[in-house]
Amino acid sequence: MTPAIEVIKVGPAVTVQDAGWSGTLASGLSRGGVADTFALSCVGALLGQSDTAVLEMAGFGGTFKFVNNARIAIAGAGMDVRLDGSALLNNAVHRVEAGQVLEIGAARTGLYGYLGIGGGFVTPRFQGSASTHRGAGLGQVIEAGQVLAMGVDPKPERVGLVLPNMPKSSAAIRVVATAHTDLFSTEVRSRFEETVFTRGAKGNRQGVALESGESFALEGGQSIPSETVIPGDIQVPGQGAPFALLADSQTTGGYPRIAAVLPCDIARIAQAVAGDELRFKFISREEGIKIERADRKARAQLSKRCAPILRDPAQMNDLLSYQLISGAISGESE
Repeated sequence: MTPAIEVIKVGPAVTVQDAGWSGTLASGLSRGGVADTFALSCVGALLGQSDTAVLEMAGFGGTFKFVNNARIAIAGAGMDVRLDGSALLNNAVHRVEAGQVLEIGAARTGLYGYLGIGGGFVTPRFQGSASTHRGAGLGQVIEAGQVLAMGVDPKPERVGLVLPNMPKSSAAIRVVATAHTDLFSTEVRSRFEETVFTRGAKGNRQGVALESGESFALEGGQSIPSETVIPGDIQVPGQGAPFALLADSQTTGGYPRIAAVLPCDIARIAQAVAGDELRFKFISREEGIKIERADRKARAQLSKRCAPILRDPAQMNDLLSYQLISGAISGESE
């Protein structure tokens, strides 16, 4: 464990996260972990490591001074990132020298940005995860003045790589039926698919409101007993406005669930900002399993998609340190 960065200034919702917990539902602890699991996969692919903790930055990052040399990767929401005043690419891995200052501003697109470091951030773990779950009082909310440590970097030479930007999908978010879906009438289910929702202002890591001005209330829905719920479930409370559960959701709930979002599509809801449009489409459970398997295979291949960063010579402060003329010699006779 090595000191990595000193936190000079930080946004109000910057936390340490990883892939979250597994097998803890019976204890009342949800999966937690990063809101955008695809962004975590991108950070891992860029750094050449897996199962390490990152900083999740909701809406705004902060200012960080490096106390040791390190590698960093930035993914997720498009944020304004600068190293000693020079712009850095998102979705890329960079080398940082001790003494340099990293500034991460507001998100321009999306909501959750991620800062990973070679070796991962080292913080206390609970039941195998370093994730922060505010509702459960677990983990670490980052504050100014802290010095964060990093583990042993497995591939210190892996720098200067970028993952091609994934175009933002406008397709409907894929959902499957739950145990409650058939309790809703055919008309309500069809209207749910036809409706263009907007991401409401009400929302956090527990879930977000899906607004449309229409009611999808289930008659007699109050009589449904509490059951296990997980991230991706779309509940319909009594007033009829759906609510999509995210990483820090509760583990049980009594509201009827009209649909469940495929795990690979949950990030699209998490990264939506207030006012963004969201649509949903039912698919079969069998089709959903195929899509999930394909997504896992694609994530496992992300490291192979990393390509060298093409730099603009006009923006290279270290340009003169490179050999710019092929076949150049010293001019001294041998």
